[in-house]
Amino acid sequence: MSTRSTKHGFFSKERITAAPGFNRWMIPPAALAVHLCIGQAYAFSVFNNPMTKLLGINQPAAGDWGLPTLGWIFSIAIVFLGLSAAFAGKWLEEVGPRKAMFVAACCFGGGFLVASAGVALHQIWLVYLGYGVLGGIGLGIGYVSPVSTLIKWFPDKRGMATGMAIMGFGGGAFIASPLSVALMNHFQTPTSVGVTQTFIVMGVLYFISMMIGAMTIRIPAADWKPAGWTPPATQNAMITRNHVHIDQAIKTPQFWLLWWALCLNVTAGIGVLGQASVMIQESFKGAITPAAAAGFVGVLSLANMLGRFFWSSVSDYVGRKNTYFIFFVLGAVLYFLVPGMGASGNVALFVLFYAIIISMYGGGFSTVPAYLADLFGTRYVGGIHGRLLTAWAAAGVFGPVLVNYIRQYQVDQGVPPAQAYTVTMYLMAALLIVGFVCNWMVRPVATRHHMSGDHASFTPAVAVK
Repeated sequence: MSTRSTKHGFFSKERITAAPGFNRWMIPPAALAVHLCIGQAYAFSVFNNPMTKLLGINQPAAGDWGLPTLGWIFSIAIVFLGLSAAFAGKWLEEVGPRKAMFVAACCFGGGFLVASAGVALHQIWLVYLGYGVLGGIGLGIGYVSPVSTLIKWFPDKRGMATGMAIMGFGGGAFIASPLSVALMNHFQTPTSVGVTQTFIVMGVLYFISMMIGAMTIRIPAADWKPAGWTPPATQNAMITRNHVHIDQAIKTPQFWLLWWALCLNVTAGIGVLGQASVMIQESFKGAITPAAAAGFVGVLSLANMLGRFFWSSVSDYVGRKNTYFIFFVLGAVLYFLVPGMGASGNVALFVLFYAIIISMYGGGFSTVPAYLADLFGTRYVGGIHGRLLTAWAAAGVFGPVLVNYIRQYQVDQGVPPAQAYTVTMYLMAALLIVGFVCNWMVRPVATRHHMSGDHASFTPAVAVK
């Protein structure tokens, strides 16, 4: 292939550079077309029970997979989400968002098809390979692909723009959960629970939706800025005019301070999400039915989704660092108060406090890309964001382990289940205090880390007062 055809090929940056007059509000829907699909990962648990009865149909039979075996599917997917986001970051910045979103669509949609073969053949390793490895790679690349593009299109509203897309990841389960159940019911027969066919349909649908996003994504010209927007004359110290290379960014203390800030915020939230149903039933023994507990999980999911948009939008006005201060201070206070709500039987405040906590869990994800862009510039923010998401993978281990094992230890020591979460909640509060210190230590990146040359300077976003 000639250099010319490669440079101006269908996936090239030149091909997707927007013409003058392009409406930048076309970009958030393109990002949502991807994030609403990959957000399905949060709803994968709806397949767990049917997949324990693939052979027995009505009840588990000899040879059927158990829940611990099936639990590894989601865990593998999250591990490969973190790995692919981290290692594909530099490639993403080089090839542009269209090619990256195309690869994400192939991996995520194709992962469902491979997993469907694993279900049909009853080979768990094929399901691990399909949804876990391929699907996880699609998750990671699809998650970070639109981020840097959105930030470049919205230098005046960085937080709001990334919040819109990442809200889609939090809300994807609202589409996927009822869709999955409806499809399994449709395909169910006396000899099949309908999972194989459901995986095939969802793989095709998600591939099409993600490809629509890939086809409609555009990047702004190098000198583009919003019509009528004048960069503020006053430069905020926390918003750089320069860029830091992706390989240099991980050598700065700012990267690792933010890594720990995100990890600790996510650790506190993800442990609660994993045990929400059991936790509220044990905290209010006999007063909360399984159906009501399911409603509590739904409230937390909604808070997770809306918090991603709300808090990232707030950060455009109060600053990213101040927004993270709110997460850590308010979160620590609420974690200290929650055990008292359980002991006093106050269900309403218990639910409200946890909804606010989980909104800040989601807000941590959506605010951090803009925080990175403020500190390291926009040129490599997608790749830097990808590497920072390894904090999510780590928190995915820390959070559930802390909640589950400390609770079990308490129960084994004779502590009533209703009180077994008290120590855990206090520990979560302590972790958030450590996160507060990490965020407090973040300072502007030293000039020695800045790139030089053609891309050394750019116009900053809103100067936060």
